[in-house]
Amino acid sequence: MKWMRERDALIAQTMAFVQSVTGKRPDLGQLVTESAGTPVAPVAAAASIPDIEALLADTSVTSEAPKPAQIARPDIRGDFQSEIRARVANFRAHQERFSREREAFGSATMAKVHASLREGSLPPRLEK
Repeated sequence: MKWMRERDALIAQTMAFVQSVTGKRPDLGQLVTESAGTPVAPVAAAASIPDIEALLADTSVTSEAPKPAQIARPDIRGDFQSEIRARVANFRAHQERFSREREAFGSATMAKVHASLREGSLPPRLEK
């Protein structure tokens, strides 16, 4: 069964990786095992099933192992809140400017209408 050999090879590779990460040197006697009384080459040893519980027990984490640095997460809520406040303030200022311009235009137009009514003539658009 080919999948069993592939699984066993993957387990052996994983255990070798774990040992290399923890800093322990793999024991050569562990890699070269005897199968049915005949020595097996290191390549074929990957096909044999290692004692996983024993290997995991041997690879305990030591205090010498470097720990990953903790990255402080920036508080971005304040950034979002300040950006939203700034956008709302810009929108309000824009709307107030439109309102002032609309009021000024309406006042100017009404002043022209009242002036033309006082003079008794028609507004410039209506005269033809």
